Amino acid sequence: MMGNQQNFLQVVAKNFDVLALPLVTLVYPLYASVKAIETRSNNDDQQWLTYWVLYSLITLFELTFAKLLEWFPIWPYAKLIFTCWLVLPHFNGAAYVYRHFIRPFYMNPKRATSTLWYVPRKKSIFSKQDDILTAAERYIEEHGTHEFERLITKAEKEERVRRSNNYMIFDDDYRY
Repeated sequence: MMGNQQNFLQVVAKNFDVLALPLVTLVYPLYASVKAIETRSNNDDQQWLTYWVLYSLITLFELTFAKLLEWFPIWPYAKLIFTCWLVLPHFNGAAYVYRHFIRPFYMNPKRATSTLWYVPRKKSIFSKQDDILTAAERYIEEHGTHEFERLITKAEKEERVRRSNNYMIFDDDYRY
């Protein structure tokens, strides 16, 4: 009896990463994601949406570099530790990654303004005309109304500055 328990524990210890990885990377996050959907808090939504994005990136990384990762026997353990940091509520690693890396990249004003360029598509009988309103709607869908309003405000300020720098002085009392 004691030998069976010892053999079982050895098998569990040798295959810990194989047993723990699905629990940490899939089972608990699925449970927590469903729970987050049912709450009104945006924090847990952010945590779990970010987790799934990062999990997808890790999976793509593994699929791309599978042959290379075979040379690193520590990879499954490193992945397990990193995933625990992302998943466990004590650390909220996914939310941390979002706040410190993903959000600054996507909310960079220089990057945001450069994405609102307009290239019209050819009009066909089956699609509506692609005009500036369609481009604005697409921008709002991708970035939200707050970012669109911020972009419009910035463009208006830049236009006022541009116009004020183009005044010509003909007389001391008048600016044109």
